Amino acid sequence: MQSKNNQLKKKSIFSGYIKHWQLLMMLIPGLIILILFHYVPMTGIFISFVDYKFQKGIFGSEWVGMSNFVDLFSFLDFGKVIMNTLSISVYKLLFGLPAPIILALLLNELRAQKYKKLVQTCTYLPHFFSWVVLAGIFKMVFSNTGPVNELLMLLGKDNYVEFFSNGTSFRILLIATYVWQSVGWGAIVYLAALSGVDESLYEAAYIDGANRWQQTIHISIPTIIPTIITVFILNLGHVLNAGFDQIYNMYNPMVYEVADVIDTFTLRALNQMDYGVGTAADLFKSIIGLALVLITNKITDKLSDGSLGIM
Repeated sequence: MQSKNNQLKKKSIFSGYIKHWQLLMMLIPGLIILILFHYVPMTGIFISFVDYKFQKGIFGSEWVGMSNFVDLFSFLDFGKVIMNTLSISVYKLLFGLPAPIILALLLNELRAQKYKKLVQTCTYLPHFFSWVVLAGIFKMVFSNTGPVNELLMLLGKDNYVEFFSNGTSFRILLIATYVWQSVGWGAIVYLAALSGVDESLYEAAYIDGANRWQQTIHISIPTIIPTIITVFILNLGHVLNAGFDQIYNMYNPMVYEVADVIDTFTLRALNQMDYGVGTAADLFKSIIGLALVLITNKITDKLSDGSLGIM
């Protein structure tokens, strides 16, 4: 009986494919792009295990096994690079995750729709500027002769703040500019979740005497908790990325000690034609990111129903 039901189910699915074949045909261009630009380049991972030579190609080069990984971890600076990557990523996650949640909750409380749309537009607009443009702006604004330091001097500060040569100041600048650039875009997801809340819940809470703060705590926040968990899991998978575009366009040799991350280390290795070590570093980062996503998703699945459902 079960076998017959499975056959009927498969037949129903197949007939559905036949019925909507035009829609399936529309998927073909996207699938081709996905395969060509996302899966075919993954063959380059093989470089991590060979002594890559241009003349011989990827699969013609000599197999060296884990030798590139041994060379990678034998670099004296690689431990510092990992710590820099983790610290910057953790700070970005620590401040970058709650910021859009708070903004979304504040925007959700606004009743003037025109003002709400204006604020939302102004906050997510920086997301569409590349870090090449933003880094140039920040370098002018936070330079020794820029408006920020000039204002600090007018307020009585004795010396300029060396934002781009002092390690601590540079990290603070990295985190602050990242949050500023991403907060509006990140809030869109939470605003979408909040838009699905039944207004009758707020009305019932108001009748029971709950003020706006209590309504936020007991209705709005519980509504977006599954979304928060999902975003957290996805962000954790990128914990070893640290934001290459931002760091590469803003850092300089004076702050290498605190700003050199895995991506910039990989770029230098590739520029020095050490392709095996560079690819090994990137593969190491990807494996750790995947492991973090799977582990976090499993833990979250045990504790709540907010997992991604991938394990």
